[in-house]
Amino acid sequence: MLFVCYPKCGTCRKARAWLESRGIEHEFRDIKSDNPSAGEIKKWHEASGRPLKNFFNTSGNSYKNLRLKDRLPEMSEEDQITLLASDGLLVKRPILVGPDFVLVGFRQDEWEEKFKL
Repeated sequence: MLFVCYPKCGTCRKARAWLESRGIEHEFRDIKSDNPSAGEIKKWHEASGRPLKNFFNTSGNSYKNLRLKDRLPEMSEEDQITLLASDGLLVKRPILVGPDFVLVGFRQDEWEEKFKL
């Protein structure tokens, strides 16, 4: 599995600790230094079954500085994906990419259900 996160993010550290405490093997990827490509975001979005807006880190400075709250509804899906691929800190994290699923953000109950814990 691929675990995409920002090491300085408290939620990401909590999610990684959760994975490690359960012995769930994963490959770590720093979203800031190795941000997802547009192709990856598109693929993850499709696999997640969630709206694309759920992939935006709405509490981040980049999101606020770009005034995306007002702009996103008017943007095409393709433009949103391109924007997400331009800056890893715009992307909600962590993202856990499994063989047949994608989890966005860390909600422990959702993760436990996915792993049947």
